[in-house]
Amino acid sequence: MSAGAAGGPVIGVDVGGTKLLPLRLEPDGSIVAGAARPSPRAGADLVSEIVASVEALTVAPGAGAPAALGVGVPALVDAGGVVRFSAHLGGVVGTALRDELEAALPGTAVWVGNDATAACWAEHQRGAARGCQDVLLITLGTGIGAGFVSGGRLLEGAHGYAGEVGHMVIDPTGPHCSCGKRGCWERYASGSGLGVLGREMAMAGLAPRLVELAGGDPEAVRGEHVTRAAGEGDPAAIETMGRLAGWLALGLSNLVNALDPEVIVVGGGLAEAGDVLIRPTREAFDALVEARSERAGLRVELATLGHRAGAVGAGLLAERRLAAPAS
Repeated sequence: MSAGAAGGPVIGVDVGGTKLLPLRLEPDGSIVAGAARPSPRAGADLVSEIVASVEALTVAPGAGAPAALGVGVPALVDAGGVVRFSAHLGGVVGTALRDELEAALPGTAVWVGNDATAACWAEHQRGAARGCQDVLLITLGTGIGAGFVSGGRLLEGAHGYAGEVGHMVIDPTGPHCSCGKRGCWERYASGSGLGVLGREMAMAGLAPRLVELAGGDPEAVRGEHVTRAAGEGDPAAIETMGRLAGWLALGLSNLVNALDPEVIVVGGGLAEAGDVLIRPTREAFDALVEARSERAGLRVELATLGHRAGAVGAGLLAERRLAAPAS
């Protein structure tokens, strides 16, 4: 059930590094997707685009503001809904997103938070982790985000910043990251990291299919080229995916040692690679995690809500705020 107490719709918006995805949660549990829009780089423009996307999803012209609106952002968002830091959307830092959206949409309960946190809640409520009480969700896109459910409760941290696992440093002498540090996990195990690994193979003359997909330019190889070629069975692409899976499993094993979840859900755009990613990840993970035989039932699963997870979770969290404003 997803409808506000006043009868208005519940809207979720996922603000990605490149595009903004809105959707409406229907009372019967179905989803009505809105048109994707480019993600604005300035705070005021972001507010305007979110409002426009909400209006486009209103049930009928003149029906009024939604009862609840949730917005997931790839950023550190404090408890007041203010964007405090973003490695991918620096222009929105400092924007009081929740206050500005509530002012633009009077009477609407607004939740604003991290996009991976929202995605984790969605998979916990409606997806691959439904029925589980301790969940680790990893989103693999341009970077890496995470969300945690512990004892059935969303774990957001003292400042609301929990889940920035992509910026765990796994090699202090490694490549520079957009956050300002070196050797962050997401430089090795994200979609952009896959592109780096693919370019290395291509420039070494070891991946002709990747070069072909990139239009003949080894330096133009991207993660999506590796994913496509791996799905075709190309040996070099499969090897590259295996290297990424090793880095992914390394970070997952560290997180499992700290959090002890019952399920790990892997989502985000890169997860659409499916078995060519998840199979080698499971194999590497089983070899790396401490006391694997003592962690009965622990499994690594692909997310089931796909690219909609962040928006679905944001809408569900906004609906929860409508029901319990102090939460």
